Formats: sequence, structure tokens, C-alpha cells
Amino acid sequence: MKKLELLAPAKNLECGIAAIDHGADAVYIGALRFGARAAAGNSVEDIAALCRYAHQFDAKVYVTTNTILFDDELDDTFRLIEELKAAGVDALLVQDMAILQGVQEFRSSGVQTNDSGLSLHASTQADNRSAEKVAWLASQGFSRVVLARELSLEEIREIHERVPEVELEVFVHGALCVSYSGQCYLSQHCFGRSANRGECAQMCRMKYDLVDADGREIGRQRHFLSLKDLCRIDDLEALADAGAVSFKIEGRLKDVGYVKNVVAAYSQRLDALCRKRPDDFQRDSRGRVNYFFTPNLKKTFNRGFTDYFLHCRRDNKGVLQGRQADIVSLDTPKALGEYVGRVKEIRRESLTVAGTAAFANGDGVCFFEGKELVGFRVNRVEGNRLFPLKMPEGLRTGMSLYRNHDIAFEKMLSGKTAERKIPVKMTFREIPDGFELLLDEGIGMKDEGKCRKEVLKIEKTLAEKPQRENIIRQLTKLGNTPFVCDEIVIEGDADKYFIPSSQLTELRRRIERPTPNPSPREGSQASKTIRNNLPLPTGGNRGGFLLNVSNRLAREFYEQQGVAVEPAFELKEPPQAMLMQCRHCLRYTMGYCTKHGGQKPAWREPLSLRLADGRAFRLEFDCKNCQMNIYLKVKR
Repeated sequence: MKKLELLAPAKNLECGIAAIDHGADAVYIGALRFGARAAAGNSVEDIAALCRYAHQFDAKVYVTTNTILFDDELDDTFRLIEELKAAGVDALLVQDMAILQGVQEFRSSGVQTNDSGLSLHASTQADNRSAEKVAWLASQGFSRVVLARELSLEEIREIHERVPEVELEVFVHGALCVSYSGQCYLSQHCFGRSANRGECAQMCRMKYDLVDADGREIGRQRHFLSLKDLCRIDDLEALADAGAVSFKIEGRLKDVGYVKNVVAAYSQRLDALCRKRPDDFQRDSRGRVNYFFTPNLKKTFNRGFTDYFLHCRRDNKGVLQGRQADIVSLDTPKALGEYVGRVKEIRRESLTVAGTAAFANGDGVCFFEGKELVGFRVNRVEGNRLFPLKMPEGLRTGMSLYRNHDIAFEKMLSGKTAERKIPVKMTFREIPDGFELLLDEGIGMKDEGKCRKEVLKIEKTLAEKPQRENIIRQLTKLGNTPFVCDEIVIEGDADKYFIPSSQLTELRRRIERPTPNPSPREGSQASKTIRNNLPLPTGGNRGGFLLNVSNRLAREFYEQQGVAVEPAFELKEPPQAMLMQCRHCLRYTMGYCTKHGGQKPAWREPLSLRLADGRAFRLEFDCKNCQMNIYLKVKR
């Protein structure tokens, strides 16, 4: 039996609780520092509150400590880890190997660090794209590895078959980085804002000119690096069969409405999969969710959807087959939303829409004027006639319209949209010196459930009439607790005695009190002892400054394994450095990859991407590895 985990993002405590309420089995959240989203930090107190809430449902809380660290941050990092342990956190997401190295060193220093209570998950920013890398990470103490978004089902399956003891986490929804995570330095070079420090300036969402070696423009002011958003809701079963156990939704900067909608959509699909194959799959937390709305992924922020490289395969020559050219959103990095129809008629202050969508005052509607996305706010609606706040000048009859702000849907999401309860069976019975109440939390679970027991010691007095209805009424008032009573059994003649309602209420309150916050799930055996019994896979484009070594502990860690390292890009910018490694390939996207049947290009390489301010970056097409690399300077 494989337990499947839906892992949701939490910008803050509100989003984290909403994720749990809408069916998440785990939540990942950032602390005030050292997470990969500098704008999404939370106090330890809020994280502790989220742990208490999540653990009621056996859901887990993971904290992102996945930035690279500088020497003057090490002490604070390990103090934070101690605080997170005390808060009840289940695991840490880690990129910087200083955290592993520091486990040993800081035990003998002023900071008492003990890793045995926390699982360690290797963040996707550790560049996890091969079975060799996953095996090495397992040998260093990681119980889970978050795989690169670019991997196919075939590659995920191969990793699982070669390293079956490691939990594999895969992204299933949300924004895509065009570069392999942890291997992007464009933002750092241009603005001094490190993607590995949670400060990405989103260079991939900017406009570029595509220029050949002779200075000719092949494309002008387009979003050549801006990918569509990931959506794999139809591929959950295939991912589970390939070996994935955790399905991750991206979005730690997203609001609570996004979290509710996306988590609900994916949770319902996972529930359906578990019902379809009950002998194979089970959810990794408890609780039954009642939804008060119908989720719709098209109604929350998205740039259009792609499953990325999930269904690609390598042929016998190593060429990646099954690539799709439409993974990139060339015209806009903004949210397009859902298609709602075409412009049927235009009047001086209004337009008529040919379509079936229902509109509301305040909706946001957009259209393409050439290659530019233009939007307007709907001020008033009369059937399918829209009166914009300001009539857009470029609107023409026949144009396609999209709604990227659905005011009615967002208003619905602002209310109560789900309720999660643990179904229980209650058993009330007579014992020699009073009564006993059992609460079985294992209803509908294949694993053995939790059973609570409370005793009411009271002198027994026969009632004038049976007390069954009152006993049931008082014991099943579970109210704001995480429980809902699916079944209550009164054994024997336990209902023939008079029991004051206040005594029954107190008995119920005692049994419904939350159990003490459990210790974080104990890490795997690998996480307790750092073992250096496998070599780090380097070579190609995976060594040197690409290891992101920015502090003495990480440097010592690699040196102990005989790996030569260079300072991180953030410490010393290498000349002619590679700034990105991408599986996205512009030559393929534009139809000029001859390995995939494209036409032979007429331009002369190398190509370069040029910003509006004139800065340019050379493209290298590594056809052997089906990869496009972006370099610091254009070679002439």
C-alpha cells in the first residue's frame, strides 16, 4: 500500500490552514529567513500553530530552509532549526550542504543541534535530475528528494527503480522556472538578486530580442523564456505508478483563494484515484473533506497550462522524443485566464460577447492586440453586453476574449468553501464503577485507527425512562472539534441509567480534547548518520561554481568527499559563466531542430537574447543532452 501526499504551499498561517481544510496531506511554508521566497516569511509561532492544526489530521508541515547560506548566517540558521524542531515541524527542505555539515560541528559548539527528530528533504534547487544524484543525496542523509520539474515519467520511473528507498516528490502544478532550479544566475548577474537566496527578479518573464551572429533580429521583443504554468492533474496516476509519493503544488506567494481552488481540485482527483485502486493507494493524512464549491483551475492565476516534458522519451540515440513546442508563452507572462468568447459587436461604450459565459460587474477581461495582452475592467453587465470602465481602443470584432479576474468566483472563495472532519465511531458502555466512552478515529482507514478512552465514575441510578436519545445528543455535539460522529453504539443496558447532561458533556469534552502535539515524524535511518559512501556525480555542467558553495561548512563538506569546489556565483562571478541550463529549447520551439524534423536554420549561430537596454546573452544548443544553455557574454 503506497501512501500518496498532496503537498500545498502556504504563504502564511491562513493559507496553511486553508490548504489542510481543503485536503492537503502536507504543507510547506517559509520561516522569516532562509527560505527560497524572501517575500514569504513566517514567525516560528505561526509555524507552531500550523503544526498543531495540521497534526490533528496527521498532516505534516515542512519548512523551507533552502537558500544558500553565508558564513555570518550559520549560527542563526541552526538556532532557527532548533526552534522549528520545538515547534513540531516534520521536515526541512535543504539546498545548502552546510546544514548537513553543521549537524556534527554545532553539537560541540554553543548551539546544541540534533537532527534525529527532523526529516531532511533535498530541495529541487539541489539540482536533482538523475538516479546517481538521488542515490548520493540518500547516502548523505536525505529521506526525500524533490525532483527537477523537467523530468519525464520515464526518468522518474528509472530513478525510483534504482533508488527505491527514497521518497520522490514531484511538482504537479504552478509556475515553471525555465532554468533547472539552483542553476539560474541571470537575476544575480543583472540585478544582484540571487535566485538561490530567494530574491529572483524573474528575468525569464522579460522581453528579449533574438539576434543571430550577424546581428540580424530573428524575433523582436518577445517573452522567449517565459514558460506556461504546469498542470498535471490528469497525470497523477501515471506519476504514482512511476514512483512519486508526494505531489507538490507551487505557489508560496499565492493568496488563499488560489490555495483553496487548486488544492481542492487536486485533492478530489487523488481521492478518486484511491477509490479506483484501494489496494494500491491511500492518502497520507486523515479526515473527510466536504466542499461547498466546485474547483476550476482555469479561474485562478495561470499563464496557460502545459505538462512540460512529462510524456517525453529518449530514443535509442538518446534524442528526447515527444517534445512540445507550445510550452512557452511568447506573447505575455501575465495571467491569461479562461476563454469566454469572441467580440460579436462593438458600440461606442459597450461590446457584445458571443459565448456562453456569465459575467459580473468587476470582472477583468483581456485580449491580444497584436502580440500585446490588453485588459479592461467590466463596469456594468447587461446579459452578454459588457460596459467597460474605459472602452479599449484596440478592440475589434472577432477578437478572442479571456477572463483573468472572475469576481463572482473570487467572492465565493472568500467565504467558507470546505470543512474537514475526522469521522469517528463512539461506543458508550457500562463498567462496574460507572461508564466508559470509546472514540475510534479509524473509521474508513485501512491502517489501524487511533482509539481514545475516557471513564465516567458515577453512582448509577435507574432512570424512569430510557436515556438513549439524550446520551446520543450530548455525546455527539462535537461542534468545533476535528471530529464528526458517523456512528454511535450504546452497548447493553447502558441507557437505562439516569446520567446528568452536564456529566455527559464533560465526558465528551475530555475525550475530544486534542492529543499532545506529536513529535515530528522520525527521519529515516539515513538522516541520522551522515555517510560518505557514494561519490558525488559531477562532470558536464554540474560542478565548480554550480555547486553553489557560499560558506565554509559547505566547502568543508565537499572537500571531505574529494570534490574540488569554486566559490558560489554570489561570492565571485566567474568570467564567461553559464547563467542558465534549460531543457526548453528555442531552436526546437521555432521549428529549427533538425533532430526532430525541423527545417535547417538560415541564420548563423551563435544566437543571443538581447534585453531592451542592450545587454545580450549567448545561447548554446547542447543537442547531445537536449539542452539550451545561456551564457554571460556574447562571443563575437
